[in-house]
Amino acid sequence: MTEPSEDLARLAELHGVAPSYQPSPDRTVSASATALTLALSALGVDASRPAAALAARERELRARLLPPTVVCWSGAPIPSALSSLPDGTRLRIATEQGETRSSVDQLPAGVHTLTAVAPDGRTAEAHLVVAPARLPAPTGRSYGFLVQLYSLLSHRSWGMGDLGDLGELTAWAGRALGAGFVQVNPLHAAVPGAPTDPSPYRPSSRRFPDPVHLRVEDVPEYAYVTDRESVRSLAERAGRLRESVLEKGALIDRDAVWELKREALELVREVPLGPGRQAAYADFLAEEGQALEDHATWSALAEVHGSEWSAWPEGLRDPRSAETARARAELMDRVDFHCRLAWLTDAQLTATQRAAREAGMPVGVVHDLAVGVHPGGADAWAQQEYFAAGMSVGAPPDAFNARGQDWGLPPWRPDRLAESGYAPYRRLLKALFRYAGALRIDHVMGLFRLWWVPEGHPPTEGAYVRYDAEAMLAILVLEASRAGAVVIGEDLGTVEPGVRETLRSRGVLGTSVLWFERDWEGDGRPLAPERWRSDCLATATTHDLPSTAARLSGDHVELRYRLGLLTRELEEERAEAAADTGEWLEVLARLGLLHGTGGGHGASAEEAEVQAVHRFLLRTPARLVGVWLPDAVGDRRPQNLPGTWDQYPNWRLPIADAEGRAVALEELVGAGRLHALVEVLRGGRSGGGGG
Repeated sequence: MTEPSEDLARLAELHGVAPSYQPSPDRTVSASATALTLALSALGVDASRPAAALAARERELRARLLPPTVVCWSGAPIPSALSSLPDGTRLRIATEQGETRSSVDQLPAGVHTLTAVAPDGRTAEAHLVVAPARLPAPTGRSYGFLVQLYSLLSHRSWGMGDLGDLGELTAWAGRALGAGFVQVNPLHAAVPGAPTDPSPYRPSSRRFPDPVHLRVEDVPEYAYVTDRESVRSLAERAGRLRESVLEKGALIDRDAVWELKREALELVREVPLGPGRQAAYADFLAEEGQALEDHATWSALAEVHGSEWSAWPEGLRDPRSAETARARAELMDRVDFHCRLAWLTDAQLTATQRAAREAGMPVGVVHDLAVGVHPGGADAWAQQEYFAAGMSVGAPPDAFNARGQDWGLPPWRPDRLAESGYAPYRRLLKALFRYAGALRIDHVMGLFRLWWVPEGHPPTEGAYVRYDAEAMLAILVLEASRAGAVVIGEDLGTVEPGVRETLRSRGVLGTSVLWFERDWEGDGRPLAPERWRSDCLATATTHDLPSTAARLSGDHVELRYRLGLLTRELEEERAEAAADTGEWLEVLARLGLLHGTGGGHGASAEEAEVQAVHRFLLRTPARLVGVWLPDAVGDRRPQNLPGTWDQYPNWRLPIADAEGRAVALEELVGAGRLHALVEVLRGGRSGGGGG
């Protein structure tokens, strides 16, 4: 690895590319000259002559009157970008609300246009983000369920969980159980394929939801389809698909589900919209504008040319080309079809959140924002100017993965975001908050920095690239406050010093998982409940981790052994897992949280231990306590097993009981094990759990 020169390292630093990073407080790792040069190239900087490029960058920064985006927090001192302007500089602010001001005092929240004119005649224009100082904390304390929506089948769904099932779950959990929220996986639009990538964390678009989640029967026009024979045939085929999962143990087949729904929605489209519905659709088209047209155009072109846009005819690779405009006109019928699907899905998502609040949920539906998008998908095609060409997001080597990670997601360019006033980011958040009571942000550390891996290079040849975290946070707080929504950051794993503190200061909740909460700066033992942070969502597990029953029983080790994933001898892994679990069980027993185990190891003992784990969570001051819904019925299978592809059916499993038998929503709501766990949660909520 070639060490970078001082000029190259300084040039990188001035463009936000870190010449080194610290995987631990006592260790610093330098990025290679290749990594820095390639990252700079992706930012449009020619680093072949570092000294000359450095001198040019320093001149540019000295001459700059304002950065492209300036942040003002309500009630905070004037930002340094403004306080350091030359004396006598005149300001003009055109606010989002249509007013003109000459001072930043008492500005309304929003993204405004700021013009500065210095005494020497220099002029600069910048985006001025004015945001509330912080988001308010969630009202009171509540518990809720975490579930992968596709896994939540009912006897009405068409082979995978849908928005109708989500609506039923939230209405029941809110009204009958007093739950405050239901958190789901990302519902972003997937990249179509054969087969489609089932991972919800590598979508085609984060801006628009996937119509595969639609409850077709809830689309008003479906009742008026005149081809009743086709409707009956679709219902029969959907029933067979559903039964194959719920009764025969088949995996969820997303592609088969979408094929059925696509046929049904093609029939629906033949039904004319009523005047009111037509007006609502027209409003949606006007509000979403160019972004929706781009998304629908990509979807129509993908039907003809395949879903990898870089392999399309050259003229179609540019969303603004004349060739693309002609193709859009020729495919206008299909473009309208995909626009219609986005509208229908958005409407059902909005109705689901509204129903959750009507059921008494203080938060409602918690949606999940993936960290990035598929390089061949709609967002990467439509927003090419905002993505760093030839780069992928990943993670540097660490104690768990010596080779590092490449997630295959193109990163946003921080410079282009800033120049646009974070326009694509703002539009994305605004769209999601329209139907979210809260938003979970996957890998929230990405608001601060991301590990960029050059194409064709291993993750070890990457470098961290910084984003303007203050601007990213200000936009997030602004849009969340406008929607009255909660924000939860997924901040598990290695987190740069100061990140959690900064997020907390702005009202962004963190994520705490029981098995990872230890006194890492002390004796390493389980962290006492009163020492947990309050501003967090506390859970026993997540979609990427073993279920609580699997961890308690050691089944997760056996699964990894069967798949050849262990890096040590089986007995060594078993012993370590048993010691970890045993240490936590000792804590639960000492705190008097283990009730009725009788020292046995049967199902009743396991259920008691799962309940004890959740009693512990209630002892913490966490504002939100989340229950992994499969835990409520004893499911032992993880929904996703990191490090596997075709060895394990990631993202394709229905919720199941302890024996691996699929459990439909109608059975789940009557499960005794679930109700016993809910009694624990409701008892703790009313004071029995402390905190």
